Amino acid sequence: MRFTAATLALASTASAAVLKGFNYGATHTDQSPMTQNDFQTLFQNAQKLSGAPGFTSARLYTMIQAGTTSDPTSAIAAAIATKTQLLLGMWASAGQTTINNEMAAFNASVKQYGSTFTDLIVGISVGSEDLYRDSILGIQAKAGIGASPDTVSGYIDQVRSAVKGSGVTAPIGHVDTWTAWVNTSVSAVAKNSDFIGMDAYPYFQSTMANDISVSKDLFDSAYAQTKAASQGKPIWVTETGWPVSGPQSNQAAPSTQNAKQYWDQVGCGELFGQVNTFWYTLQDALPSTPAPSFGLVTSGTTPLYDLSCSNITTSAIPTSTASATAGSTASATDAGSPGISGAGGSGAGAGGSSATVLTYTNSAGVTVATSIAIANGTSAPTVGTPVAPTSTAGITTVPSGGAVANAGSIAGVFGAALAVVAAL
Repeated sequence: MRFTAATLALASTASAAVLKGFNYGATHTDQSPMTQNDFQTLFQNAQKLSGAPGFTSARLYTMIQAGTTSDPTSAIAAAIATKTQLLLGMWASAGQTTINNEMAAFNASVKQYGSTFTDLIVGISVGSEDLYRDSILGIQAKAGIGASPDTVSGYIDQVRSAVKGSGVTAPIGHVDTWTAWVNTSVSAVAKNSDFIGMDAYPYFQSTMANDISVSKDLFDSAYAQTKAASQGKPIWVTETGWPVSGPQSNQAAPSTQNAKQYWDQVGCGELFGQVNTFWYTLQDALPSTPAPSFGLVTSGTTPLYDLSCSNITTSAIPTSTASATAGSTASATDAGSPGISGAGGSGAGAGGSSATVLTYTNSAGVTVATSIAIANGTSAPTVGTPVAPTSTAGITTVPSGGAVANAGSIAGVFGAALAVVAAL
C-alpha cells in the first residue's frame, strides 16, 4: 500500500475532515470555456447552499483550461479565492502527451500560487472512467476512447513521482464506474491507488427494477462490491445523484420528489460526514438544460428541494455483498458520467447494479474480465468460465435513451447506458 504518512494522518482524522463537494466540468454546453468568474460563482454558491452547509470541495476533471494546450484551469484561481478544496483530475485516455500537458498545468500552478494552491489539494484522480471505456461494456456502448489498466497504473506512478517536491501530500488514485472496479482485470489500478473513486447511478440501471424505492439498495450494492474489490483502499464516492427532470429510465422516474428521496436516503443517511462525497451535481451546465437534469439549483443558492437532512437517521453503508444485493444480482448496466461538459473524458452514463464478473477471450487472444447481465432468470456461469472468443451470439446492447449533451467535445456523450445480456 502506498499511503504516505500525511495520508495516514488525514485518514486518522477523517471524522473531522470528511469531504463534501460537487463535480465541475470545464466548458458550457455550447463548448465555451468556463471562466474564473463562472467557477468562483459556483464555488461560492455551493458554500452558501440553503439548508446544506459544508460543501467546500470541488472535483475537477482536468487541470487544463478549456481551449488551451496546457494552461492551468481558471478553477484553481477561483478555488484559491473561495478557499475551496480541490480533488484534481486529469484526462488519461488520450496518451502520454496529454498527461504531460496536465502535469505542465499543475507545475505552472504550483509555480504561480505555491502553497496557497497546494494546501487546497485533497486528492488527485489520474483519469475518470477510462477503464470502463476500455472494457467490453464501454466498447459496446461506443462510450469513447479509454485506457488499459496497465496504462492507468503507469500514469499513477508518473504523477506520484512528478508531484514530489511540490508540497503536495494528498492521496493519488483513480475514478471509475463501480462495475469497472469489480472487474478483476483492473486490480493493478486498485493496488496502485491511494483511494478508489466510485461513480454509481441507480437511475441508469435500466435493465432491472430501478424504481426510486430500491435506489438505496442498488447504491449500497455498488458500494459493497466496490469495497470488496478495493484491496483495503478507502472508497470515495465521486459521482452519484438522481435527476429532477428528463426521460424515464425503465422504472426510474426523474422528479424533485424522487431526487429528494435519494438525497435523503443515500446522501444524508449514508454518505455526508461519513464518506468523502462529490455529488452530481450543484448546477447543470448552461445555457441549454441537459435531459435528464441532475442540478440541485437552477441558479443561485436556493435548491429545488429541501436539502436540510432534517429528521434523517444516519447509518453506515452495508459492506456485506450478501446483505447489500437484494434484488440486484443479475444486471450490469454500466455507463459513465451523465454528460458533464468538458469533463475531459467520454462521460457516457453511470455505474449500474450488481454484476456477474466473467472472463472472455478477445480477438487478440487476451483473456479479459468483464461484467455482464444474465437475462431471463438463467444462472450465471462459474466466475472464470470463458465466453467464446469474439462471439456476439445472444448479446444485445440496450441503450437507456440518452442524448449527445456536448457534441464535438471529448466529454460529450450522455446516457449511452449499456446492458450486455447473455442468453446462456
